[in-house]
Amino acid sequence: MKSGATRDGYGAALEELGDNSKVVVLDAGVSDSTRTKKFGQKFPQKFFNMGISEGDMVCTAAGLATTGKVAFATGFACFLLGRTMDQILVSLAYSNTNVKLAGTHAGIAVGEDGPTAQMIVDLAYTRAMPNMTVIQPADWEEAYQATKALVDHQGPVYFRLGRPKVEGVYDSSTKFQIGKANVLKQGKDIVVFATGIMVQEAMKAIEICSKNGIDVTLVNVSTIKPIDSQLIVEEAKKNGAVITAEDHNVIGGLGDAVLSTLVENKVYVPFKKVGVNDTFAETGTAKDLFQKYGLSAEHLAKAIQDVRQEKA
Repeated sequence: MKSGATRDGYGAALEELGDNSKVVVLDAGVSDSTRTKKFGQKFPQKFFNMGISEGDMVCTAAGLATTGKVAFATGFACFLLGRTMDQILVSLAYSNTNVKLAGTHAGIAVGEDGPTAQMIVDLAYTRAMPNMTVIQPADWEEAYQATKALVDHQGPVYFRLGRPKVEGVYDSSTKFQIGKANVLKQGKDIVVFATGIMVQEAMKAIEICSKNGIDVTLVNVSTIKPIDSQLIVEEAKKNGAVITAEDHNVIGGLGDAVLSTLVENKVYVPFKKVGVNDTFAETGTAKDLFQKYGLSAEHLAKAIQDVRQEKA
């Protein structure tokens, strides 16, 4: 299993996809950080550095898509979503164009870049858009495989990527499927549905909980829309208590997606959302911010213990 940031897996996959005549890559002037730089160096005729002009980038990507290209439009999540809502809504979602939006440096895990760069509402934005698929991989391998899968997927996608290096969860034998969540560990007392970097925190929290005799199921929900309703319902019923974990506002993201799924299927179990509690963070290291704002493994373990007691 390979360790690394999910943005690194994205960049590696793009390099390999460069020989595909349909694939083009656009970047908003941050190609070194988003990891599209090597693609640009290897395939300069298929790479478009749009500079600090995210709205133009989105519309250009949409235009390229109408000619049959698979366009990957890349930028920091805070700018890619924050500056382009009209263009994304109309030129991508409404028009159902084949553009893959790759937003890197998402969540408060971006840390020292500060609150204006800590995009914590992007899942809410994109989940609410008709035609939009929303994906957030958990590690390098899943990001690598998901990037390749996006080439064959028709329609607009928001691909949420992180800045920090994370430990490997998957090996190369694992096959990514859009729309499918998967069980990383099967327990019986409570299920944690986690996405992105919070899969790592959940794994640490499970180790803490196991010392207290709590057997936790961990499910990686990498496709947030369309969500894997069948697996969510099955695991919620099987475990009888649910936690969601995301580096995103607790409003509008994974937690609300899981909660809606449970209510729609009449599954009523103890439930808690772990995420950014409807507040802006501040400048600091990712570790310190996770600790202060309740996303650390220790906070997640406490939430697991509390919800497990409700079940009892």
